[in-house]
Amino acid sequence: MLIARRSLLALGAFCFITGADAAVEQFFDSAGVRIRYIEEGWGECVVLVHGYTSDAEAQWAWTGIPQALAARYRVIALDVRGHGRSGKPHAAAQYGPEMGYDILRLLDRLGIARAHIIGYSMGAHIVAQLLTIHPERFLTATLGGAPGRFSWSPEDQQRVDREAAEMEQGLLRSQMLRLWPNGEPPPDEARIRELSAAQLARQDVRALAAVRRSNPAQVVTLAQMAAVTVPTLGLVGTADPYLGSFFELRARMPQLKLVTIENASHGLAPGRPEFAQAILVFLHAHPAASEK
Repeated sequence: MLIARRSLLALGAFCFITGADAAVEQFFDSAGVRIRYIEEGWGECVVLVHGYTSDAEAQWAWTGIPQALAARYRVIALDVRGHGRSGKPHAAAQYGPEMGYDILRLLDRLGIARAHIIGYSMGAHIVAQLLTIHPERFLTATLGGAPGRFSWSPEDQQRVDREAAEMEQGLLRSQMLRLWPNGEPPPDEARIRELSAAQLARQDVRALAAVRRSNPAQVVTLAQMAAVTVPTLGLVGTADPYLGSFFELRARMPQLKLVTIENASHGLAPGRPEFAQAILVFLHAHPAASEK
């Protein structure tokens, strides 16, 4: 149940809600796009950034991560533009880096200088780019299920064009097959259509297609990631096709703390207890108060 916020004090990376710990829903204008976010708990700020076709509740609530974090942190989860109850422009230029800038505008709105920022899948790609552009806004970064977009080939562009076109037809065929768990038989066409319909029910497929078409504007280089000094956690399941990309990143970014979750797929890793536990251990090891 959403309740009114009674009192808020924000100072640097620390922010407190007094009189209530339940989730509070808010909206704000981010360069002309209405962004929705929810918050609960108190302490150092943790921002949660969800994956593609998801939202703040669908990505995080079922995992129990916000509740686990809210015992010690102020947790802020936004609906990324194009998703949930946030605005849904249909132009690709409204996505890409703008998705990361929404996080900064939210922090600015709340008077928060730095935060722990956690992204999963699409959210991790957003966080990786933001990390290379504005590392000064991070206490820590967590890249879950995706390590960032390191390059862009003609094959990548063909994939994005295909997935965007399928999205406009209400299908997740190519994306689903691309992220299907390693070692498991892929779904047939009937199952693909069934899963697509369930995932995309009541969603704006034109906005989601525009999000996909903006992917080239989120590319970072391994050299940029290697230069990052912000404490960074990588979290990925061993059945996730992105596993190899995380190893590639760690080879260039030895300061990356990489945690793998045995036999976890891309879709199910966030629900594994090891996922939340790794985040809690990592954040506890990097409190803002220890910074010099």
